[in-house]
Parts: sequence; structure tokens; C-alpha cells
Amino acid sequence: MTDADFLTEIRTFYDAVAEDYAAHLGDYLAATPLDRALLNGFAELVGEGGEVADLGCGPGRVTAYLASRGLSVFGLDLSESMLAIARRENPGLRFEQGSMLDLDLPDGSLAGVVSWYSIIHTPQDRLPEVFAEFARVLRPGGHLLIGFQAGDEPRRYEEAFGHQAALDFRRRRPERIAALLEAAGFAVRARTVREPDETLGEPVPQAILVARKRPESTS
Repeated sequence: MTDADFLTEIRTFYDAVAEDYAAHLGDYLAATPLDRALLNGFAELVGEGGEVADLGCGPGRVTAYLASRGLSVFGLDLSESMLAIARRENPGLRFEQGSMLDLDLPDGSLAGVVSWYSIIHTPQDRLPEVFAEFARVLRPGGHLLIGFQAGDEPRRYEEAFGHQAALDFRRRRPERIAALLEAAGFAVRARTVREPDETLGEPVPQAILVARKRPESTS
């Protein structure tokens, strides 16, 4: 599958469902204290005022939360419909359209990168490219926070929220993601897997990794 194929599929899906998705998601962080704790820990690792990119930001809820924790954060997403919601709800924050595979950012320009459930649509063989791009834009010693659904079996949706929109949702094994991050120049500092929260309709465990770009890495 080419970049154009899978990126177009992602963009088309989220453009179609953006308003319904955002309404369904709500302020879910208020109901997930463990996730908030990891976001708070990431913010402390980066340090107040640290420049952070929230890649695959969707409606901008995580972007806004991290901004409230003192980070200088902006959001990036493929979907203009998602970005429209993010800008509407967070007029004081910056949101841009773009792809994680080709970030319009200088080498070593960021103190932190967040990938909050934004690798779940990326084909497995493209993940090394994505993680290399994360490493490129992070300065040595910078931190990465990455969340995803844990497991092996992908799930394909042909319809969502009453919209005819098709997309693959790929689950990942934390140990495999950790190995790919290590190969990209990161040292994994923490791995957390929590059980699915039935009140949120989560079907599988949720994994969150914190990694640090090695000081000696030149990626």
C-alpha cells in the first residue's frame, strides 16, 4: 500500500466521522486517571515550556491537556475536519495539517513528541519510518509518549457512527513496539498496559510507552 493509499483512507475516514467521533469521545481523560497520570509524568519529564508536537491530535483534547500542564504544544493531524474541531474548541492553540511520515520540522527541534493512538492505522512495515521521523525531530534526550491498543488481531471497520467509511485499526504488542523504538534510537523508560475499561467501550487492553531519545543518537 502506498503512502497515498493509506493516508488517504485515514483522512477520508476521519473527515467523515469527525463531529460524531469528537462528541462520542467527550472529555474522556476525566474518566481515565491512569492515562492522566502518564500524561502528567510525560509533562514533568519534558519540563515546563518544553516544545512538544501532538502527532495525530484528532480533536485536540490531549493537546489541550498537555498545554494545561505547562507545555508549549501544538497538534498535527491528517484530517482537516478534525483540525476544525480542535481549532474551534482550543482557539489559543496551534493546529496544523500534516503526516507523521514527513514532518515539516527541523532536526532536533522538539523536547517531546506525543503519539496518542495515532499509530493504530499505520501498516506494520511503515512503523520504522514513523519512529525514525519521531527521532529526527526530537533533540537528544527528548521524550516520546506513545499510546496504542494492545493485541495482535486487527479490526476493519466499513462503517462508523452511521457513515460509510472504511479503515483498519491495528493492535500492537508492547514488546514489539519497544523493540522498534530501540532500533530507532530510543531507550524505553516505561511500559504500562491497563485492562480495557468497559465504561469507555474499550475492547482490548491499552498500552502506553514512554521513551527517551538516546543522547548519543543522531537520528
